[in-house]
Amino acid sequence: MNSLHQEYLPRILAARVYEVSQETRLHEAPKLSARLGNTVLLKREDEQPIFSFKCRGAYNRIHSLVQKESVKGVIAASAGNHAQGVALTARALNLPATIVMPTPTPSIKVDAVRSLGATIVLHGDDFDTALERAMELSDELGYSFIHPFDHPDTIAGQATVGVEISRQHPDDIDAVFVPVGGGGIAAGIALYLKYLRPDIKIFGVEPVDAACMKKALDADERVKLDYVSLFADGVAVKQAGQETFRICRELLDGVILISVDEMSTAIKDIFNDTRTLAEPAGALGVAGLKKYVAKTGATDQTLIAVNTGANINFDRLRHIAERAEIGDSREALFGVRIPEKPGSFLHFCKVLGRRSITEFNYRYSDHEWAVVFAGVEVERGDQERKEIIAALTEAGFEVLDMTHNDTAKLHIRYMVGGHSVLADEQVHRLRFPERPGALQDFLSGIGQQWNISMFHYRNHGAAYGRILIGVQGPDSGSVAFPEFIKKLGLPADNESDNQAFEWFLR
Repeated sequence: MNSLHQEYLPRILAARVYEVSQETRLHEAPKLSARLGNTVLLKREDEQPIFSFKCRGAYNRIHSLVQKESVKGVIAASAGNHAQGVALTARALNLPATIVMPTPTPSIKVDAVRSLGATIVLHGDDFDTALERAMELSDELGYSFIHPFDHPDTIAGQATVGVEISRQHPDDIDAVFVPVGGGGIAAGIALYLKYLRPDIKIFGVEPVDAACMKKALDADERVKLDYVSLFADGVAVKQAGQETFRICRELLDGVILISVDEMSTAIKDIFNDTRTLAEPAGALGVAGLKKYVAKTGATDQTLIAVNTGANINFDRLRHIAERAEIGDSREALFGVRIPEKPGSFLHFCKVLGRRSITEFNYRYSDHEWAVVFAGVEVERGDQERKEIIAALTEAGFEVLDMTHNDTAKLHIRYMVGGHSVLADEQVHRLRFPERPGALQDFLSGIGQQWNISMFHYRNHGAAYGRILIGVQGPDSGSVAFPEFIKKLGLPADNESDNQAFEWFLR
């Protein structure tokens, strides 16, 4: 037994969670198991009263606190799931609770916290800003601050998930895949399972654009990210916890990074096997499991994915459904140049054969060439996509593969319809928190300095907005506009040389 296990095992075995939590099921996902050639088991933390594992750690932390000192009230900062855990615990222990939530928090989580009787303060654009305000209010109100992940009692409460897994499946387990935000549940599960059954591999799973634990492990020190995507708001944390990093550095076997498309596909996979909807953060475990199998070629193994939550806004499903087909390599997106003459479209369709067309956008451009934006359903993934490209090229068509081009998927596909002849146009893709007045603030900041030559915004039912903007004006072709965006603190990418833009809009 190493020092970590000596320190934590008594805490884990004494953890109090079942006053507000329940033992959740561990059961096979038959469709995923058959497709992957392994026994895939899902630990269903989405079945908790608040549809998330967070009630475990929150109750154990606050209950332990109440036993040691007089508690006037509790306060927390959270994007939703920890907030519900604290509010549920406070109600059970008859304590007042105040929760500071980032302004873009999905309404389903805000409403859930409010229904549990907590006072809600919406503040800031992300978790870290909300955290700062919560710490200030803790001093002002005299309430005890309950950290969402970085406290031994919280970690011990989350570790009860690992206790249940071990008891529910006493046979061999090859690997467990756990979503990581700040690292509380990954640290807790690793602590218990690595002590009891050290042969089990434990992998953390993070979004590629919110990978605070992966970057910390790579650097061998905690790293604070400049920006985190809010698609998986439940794990949108800029910096891993000090205590959770200490544990994960020693006990995790690695961290797997996952894209939006892969998360979306994992949500679909979970739905197909359980008829339940995971939130993006909750589906990370399944996405990581699938990526592990694809990379290692693992077969006939027992693999467990922890589904950490199901608090998802219904209107986000539109965006998730669009991305799931590409994430599962079942849809390919192409730009195709074809001669502007009779019979060309028929020839193009014959080359595609009997495949299903998922999208087809075209507008007359000039008398010589037509440019088509086409989505094609593929049954055999990347191999079939490559075969289509080869067939179209052999038929004399020029092909642009846009399957993994985010600008094409998020913007260009909705804008096909005409070309610009502006020589000094610069194009940028931006992201900003989806809050009241955010778009107006951005446009006001531009002021009279630049002329907006193109603008596309689409609400994806997420906590952030995406814009594709073209600008003209003084130094519009230089770094002046990018520097202006950077001063606003908005993540942005210069897309002026993106081929999808060149083909369809310039």
